[in-house]
Amino acid sequence: LSRFLPWVAFLRGEGRKPQDLISRAMHRLEVPGIIPLCEGNSVAKWIKFRDASSLGQSPSVLSKLPGLRASALAQNTGTVLTFKLSRFGCGPAALCATALVVQRSRKGARKQRPLVCSRAKKAEESRTGIDLDPPAGTRDFFPEDMRLQRWLYSRFYEVAALYGFEEYDAPVLENEELYKRKAGEEITEQMYNFKDKEGNAVTLRPEMTPSLARMVLQLMRAETGAIAAVLPLKWFAVPQCWRFETTQRGRKREHYQWNMDIIGVPSIFAEVELLSAVVTFFEKVGITSQDVGLKVNSRKVLGAVLKKAGVPDESFASACVVIDKLDKIGAEAVQKELADKVGLSADVSDRIVKATGAKTLDEFAALAGVGDSEEVKELRMLFDLAADYGFADWLQFDASVVRGLAYYTGVVFEGFDKAGVLRAICGGGRYDKLLQLYGSKKEVPCVGFGFGDCVLVELLKEKKVMPELPAKVDYVVAGYKLDMMGKAMSVARSLRLAGKSVDVYPEAAKKVKKAFKYADRVGANRIAFVAPDEWENGLVRIKDLRGFTAETSDDQKQADVPLTDLANVDSYFPGSSVNAMALSIADAACMRNARPC
Repeated sequence: LSRFLPWVAFLRGEGRKPQDLISRAMHRLEVPGIIPLCEGNSVAKWIKFRDASSLGQSPSVLSKLPGLRASALAQNTGTVLTFKLSRFGCGPAALCATALVVQRSRKGARKQRPLVCSRAKKAEESRTGIDLDPPAGTRDFFPEDMRLQRWLYSRFYEVAALYGFEEYDAPVLENEELYKRKAGEEITEQMYNFKDKEGNAVTLRPEMTPSLARMVLQLMRAETGAIAAVLPLKWFAVPQCWRFETTQRGRKREHYQWNMDIIGVPSIFAEVELLSAVVTFFEKVGITSQDVGLKVNSRKVLGAVLKKAGVPDESFASACVVIDKLDKIGAEAVQKELADKVGLSADVSDRIVKATGAKTLDEFAALAGVGDSEEVKELRMLFDLAADYGFADWLQFDASVVRGLAYYTGVVFEGFDKAGVLRAICGGGRYDKLLQLYGSKKEVPCVGFGFGDCVLVELLKEKKVMPELPAKVDYVVAGYKLDMMGKAMSVARSLRLAGKSVDVYPEAAKKVKKAFKYADRVGANRIAFVAPDEWENGLVRIKDLRGFTAETSDDQKQADVPLTDLANVDSYFPGSSVNAMALSIADAACMRNARPC
């Protein structure tokens, strides 16, 4: 706005037309992808610009316009961007606009939620004294956002069920000490921590693994250290996590994270099973090995290199935390930190950094001088098993991947965008020693991974595989007049008892067209009219709105169904696609709970 509105105000002061104001202002800002004004109506309700870039890049064009915000409706107008003008109390000298931005998806234009002009919103906030935005780095979830979240969660639950995992959960508020495992970890500096009213040091959990460790320890017998449960434990969760860090694309201060962990399996088979689950998930949401890869390394191999160089075991975890910064701060800075913070010699630091640039496991082993070690053989086995499993094309060795958390002890892996647009998509690895930090008398083999929801959504957008998730309901029930509303509610109850989702039209439907418009707006598959004539004969008239083609006769689309047989309503519409695609409330519930439906 600081760049956009003064220019508009200047032109407005010269008596220019509103469409000229926007056009000149956009040219002044040299917005990429926009070429001269092609048309505008006489009353300046809208103007259009020819878009020289692809429609898929329209959001990036929008981001270059500080004074424009996406409006409620996206219109599929070919290669034209339409900007609708309106005033939002922004002052007599400033003209604000909302933009109708075309965004092409695989199935057409997507509706976008309106974002109020920032100055108007500030004015409203000033009047009420309430900041209408959520805290920095957090999100509101409007219904359309929740539909996407539930769709994503259903894939998490589905994959977890396919691999035989059970769900668990823990409080979002944890004891602060649980996360202070090792000095120097970045995560300890990012906690939302405070003292509660009893003086306890607590924090919003920044990650789930320590909570999992705490729960597993509750199952451990104090005398022997044995776990009083059938091993292996295969648990999953989708917790909300909090970290006070710099927000960027795909990374916020709160996010939901899909975690899957296996406890009690010391062999490489556990890692292979989890990597297979990761690949299965990607395939479920339309991502291929051409889009995403999985970088794999082993801290055991790196440990062998450091040990051969004479580095003490107590310096290993600290060295891994530093090496994990290689992509962020560069080789020279990593070498300096290895010398200053870990105490490694310049020669050892240089050898480690050079080895992390190896393209294959064999090359790394040769550079590091650990070609015949057991650690290298174990990692080779993982790649061989992945080939047998059928997902070897997703994996690649990368010696620079060590993961930043100090508790990892063996194989580590990280999902990455092959286009290089997004940062790490998922990550995980083996952490056999974590439970010992919390009091276990012996090592407990553990391995797991985590997926953040924010970066997953960005990945789906980037690869153009975002699902179309319009609002849906099985039935709208409309009473013909006010004294039929109670009877309409009775019909709604009968349909719900039959497992159908039902929305009752909230007014008398004498104007049938309005009821049909309402049914279309809420995404109803069928509409039931409760009218006096049919009711007296024990019937309700139902029309199928989406299950047939346009050529199908109205007689086939419509049926008078006995009130006593509403449980079998689908049988009155043979051939309707609604019968096949309808997802009952019970089916949706069992999907969320990862139960076979």
